[in-house]
Amino acid sequence: MVVPSRAKLANAIRALSMDAIERSRSGHPGAPLGMADIAEVVWNDFLSHNPDNPNWMNRDRFVLSNGHSSMLLYSLLHLSGYDLSIDDIKSFRQLHSRTAGHPEYGLTPGVETTTGPLGQGIGNGVGMALAEKILADTFNRGDLKIIDHFTYVFMGDGCLMEGVAQEACSLAGTLGLGKLIACWDDNNISIDGEVGGWFSEDVPARFEACGWHVVRDVDGHNSESVRAALAEAQTQAVKPSLICCRTIIGYGAPDKQGTSSCHGSSFGPEEIAAARKQLNWPHDPFLIPEEIYQAWDARAKGAELEDKWNGMFTEYCEKYPESGAELQRRIRGDLPENFVDIAAEFIAGLEAAGKDLATRKASQAAIEKYASTLPEMLGGSADLTGSNLTNWSGTVNIEPGKSFTGNYIRYGVREFGMTAMMNGMALHGGFIPYSGTFLVFSDYARNGIRMAALMKQRLIFVLTHDSIGVGEDGPTHQPVEHVASLRLIPGLSLWRPADTVETAVAWQKAIERKDGPTCLVLSRQTLRHHQKTPQQVANISRGGYVLAGGGENPLAIIIATGSEVGIAMKAAILVEEKGYKVRVVSMPSLDVFESQQQSYRDAVLPPEVTARLIVEAGRSSGWYKYAGSKGEVMGMDSFGESAPGNILFDFFGFTAEKVAEAMLEII
Repeated sequence: MVVPSRAKLANAIRALSMDAIERSRSGHPGAPLGMADIAEVVWNDFLSHNPDNPNWMNRDRFVLSNGHSSMLLYSLLHLSGYDLSIDDIKSFRQLHSRTAGHPEYGLTPGVETTTGPLGQGIGNGVGMALAEKILADTFNRGDLKIIDHFTYVFMGDGCLMEGVAQEACSLAGTLGLGKLIACWDDNNISIDGEVGGWFSEDVPARFEACGWHVVRDVDGHNSESVRAALAEAQTQAVKPSLICCRTIIGYGAPDKQGTSSCHGSSFGPEEIAAARKQLNWPHDPFLIPEEIYQAWDARAKGAELEDKWNGMFTEYCEKYPESGAELQRRIRGDLPENFVDIAAEFIAGLEAAGKDLATRKASQAAIEKYASTLPEMLGGSADLTGSNLTNWSGTVNIEPGKSFTGNYIRYGVREFGMTAMMNGMALHGGFIPYSGTFLVFSDYARNGIRMAALMKQRLIFVLTHDSIGVGEDGPTHQPVEHVASLRLIPGLSLWRPADTVETAVAWQKAIERKDGPTCLVLSRQTLRHHQKTPQQVANISRGGYVLAGGGENPLAIIIATGSEVGIAMKAAILVEEKGYKVRVVSMPSLDVFESQQQSYRDAVLPPEVTARLIVEAGRSSGWYKYAGSKGEVMGMDSFGESAPGNILFDFFGFTAEKVAEAMLEII
């Protein structure tokens, strides 16, 4: 059998991409056709993977940061032998298809991360490369390099225009992540046309300034040029590599190539016919010759690579059984068997101690306890460690040029890059990433938080300085809409605890949650401890519970979260002095409460009790379904002011007296 040329192997990608996009009348053919030659070299000559086991621990990671070119990745997966059939290719962008419009993690075997929002894929790749480096330095022993793989990222001009890419790539250079290799599709075209009018900087010089190894002026349609650049990049031990690949967008489509018109729409039958002729591809749509399938098939090679690694890992586990078992536990995402008992003992101790603390300080105490048990907890902060209190006594910084066996990353002022990297670490496996910033700056990271929820990744976001209680820094630093905004993200769990015990429970729930991220919204100011019975402590984990006025027939209910719970408790006393029986419900997590059975929710909030007041120093809009037609919401529907926090709480009406007055009016 004649071995197909590299050009024919690359043209198989082009043909499948054109055909699938034409069939769906939707998609982005330009990048798949332009990057096909680069992809062929990466996947056939460099990528270490096993299509029969997409989750092999030591596989190379491949990230398509320019996720709109998803047919490039789907073609690669199909051709190399993953469980992705030609019928899956034909159903591109259709309802319930495994070949969605952008790569989606968990939907398609071999897709390492959901990409589409440009720039985040390279951020994920930086996180994956950092995860590999930390695990390698932690677990490898001598010649037994059980963690030893590369992260390859494809990205386009759009990725490099997004600020998140610069944030992550800047830190990647500082950290010296030598096993990160990014291929830039330098085709000079974006949706609006030739990019020279809005993207003219010297990209290679920018990356060199950030500490990257840069291979300039690579002909992206010359396989040997690409191969030489990749081989050179693999020799870089302490510098990530950028390979600058000059390509023609839509390569092979004679009337479309090199123009923005081929970026985001199907070619049409006439242009596809012309492209088939120019590419010397005479085959019918979706027909791949058997010799091309055989040349692409990576299953035998992948099985051999994994079998060799399995033998090494068996030897490793025989010599280092505890380390082998620990690594496997961490990759599975399992917690130690005694974690629940450790958490229960810790929480009981906090309840008995009854300390008044800012919940950011209560959070630090929780980190101290849980991180000492869970080495997979990988912390960090966006240059706010001393304010977020995300460090603990066992904190060891990850430092460039030194050992990567630490557990804490100094991200610098890079909230979005931090979040994208955390997604990559979680996707890689072996870590529970957590990080800190001010709640108001979650805006910078929001789309990364959204992607964590979309991919159902276990990330923990410590968001401190949670209200007008921030005080003198003024409205730029006082988050009023942020809690309500974050609650809108599907699959994101949010906790706003009221004291040390609620904070510890929130941390436990965040750590135990394997199907999505969690935001912990914490106070700068000290909050009083609320004494609770064992049953009340147990009910915290249900998201909302009766803190006071637990009788069966309350006349009215005050619902509060975080720092406002203390205000509500004092207000309830004032209302009861007027002869009215009031229940106080602490609601640290709306989403968790709403997941409870209706019978529990009704027991906490009896439907017949319509005199309700919700108190939270944030936007009121999300609370009205709990207030009902006869209740009210005391919230912040304006920006704040600059003054001490206690003055602001009084100015905006968050005092026990004003809450009691509002409750009496409702009654």
